[in-house]
Amino acid sequence: MENGGAMNQAEVIKTLKEMGTEQNRKVYRRHGVREKMFGVSYANQNALRKKIGQDHDLALKLWATANHDAMVLATMIADPELADASLLEKWAKDLDSYVLSDALAGYTAKTRFLQKKMEQWGKSKGEWIGRTGWLLLAKLAMRDEDFPDSYFQKHLRTIQREIHTRKNRVRDAMNSALIAIGIRNARLQVLALAAARKIGKVEVDHGETGCKTPDAAAYIAKTVKRRKNS
Repeated sequence: MENGGAMNQAEVIKTLKEMGTEQNRKVYRRHGVREKMFGVSYANQNALRKKIGQDHDLALKLWATANHDAMVLATMIADPELADASLLEKWAKDLDSYVLSDALAGYTAKTRFLQKKMEQWGKSKGEWIGRTGWLLLAKLAMRDEDFPDSYFQKHLRTIQREIHTRKNRVRDAMNSALIAIGIRNARLQVLALAAARKIGKVEVDHGETGCKTPDAAAYIAKTVKRRKNS
């Protein structure tokens, strides 16, 4: 549902600018975010999201500013039911960092286009669109119980075959998808662990950050054990 326009575009941009800090800008730069940003923390983004509510028209205007923080907020307040294929394609073409890819994946996963865009974007040679597609597969594996194991088996084979040849941040997302499939159920766990052993170490350059790529096999085993003990 629409919020009714609690804030307009100018008010939101002003608020984002006031929320931004140089420390956050430094952090985001290390994560590959381009210069057109205010540096707003996710805590403040979420607070603003709650204040605005769902406002699709405002989301479209915020994305069009090409300001990183405004674009992230746009994915938070856009109405999933009002998404169409052309909007998602337009937004996907504007991606220029893995941070924004993750934000778009979060929004797309709430729409009826999740599977379609996952299959389409996952084949992309582009780093950011490709990453978004594989993140959608991870979300699908963790959320939708109706898909048969065979569907994920197909993608496991692709991950095993292609992960080392895909672009940097796509490898990271494919590794996440591998993990998500591995913790979906017992049968897929066996298949994902076998794939992880054949894949071996996944090299991802995380830049000037402390982020590390999780070992898929170890992560799957740890998660399954924790679930059994809970």
